This record gives sequence, C-alpha cells and structure tokens, in this order.
Amino acid sequence: MKTDFPERYITLGLKIAYYRKKKGYTQEVFAELIDRSTNFVAQVEGPGCVCGVSLESLFRMAQVLDIPPSKLLEDD
Repeated sequence: MKTDFPERYITLGLKIAYYRKKKGYTQEVFAELIDRSTNFVAQVEGPGCVCGVSLESLFRMAQVLDIPPSKLLEDD
C-alpha cells in the first residue's frame, strides 16, 4: 500500500495490539469478536506493516476493546 503516512499506520497497529493484549484477547479471539479473519488482525498489527483499516473495522475494534475510536488514532 502506498501512503504518505506509514508511521501512522504502524502506530495504529501497535495500539490495536496493545489494547487487545490488555483485554487478554488472542488474535484469534479478537478476530472473531470483530468479525474479521485472524490474518487481517495479524496484518494490521504486524511490525512495520502498512495495512489500511476501514472505519467500520476501526469502530468494531474500539467497541470490542471498550475504548473510544479516537484512542487508536490520537498522537501520544
């Protein structure tokens, strides 16, 4: 995927992985809860991976993780 913001995608993936692990979910369980494949979750969370995420997926992830969607997008 070509993007001008690769670091933002990488940071998003790291945040998703952080909050998923904080909730105690494996990638497999999390994927099932957000109605996506384990491969999708692994790609999004992959170190150095620039993988796009739809708003629908982002909102589902945030809902399952019990955090506001903005938490995944804000700069720390």
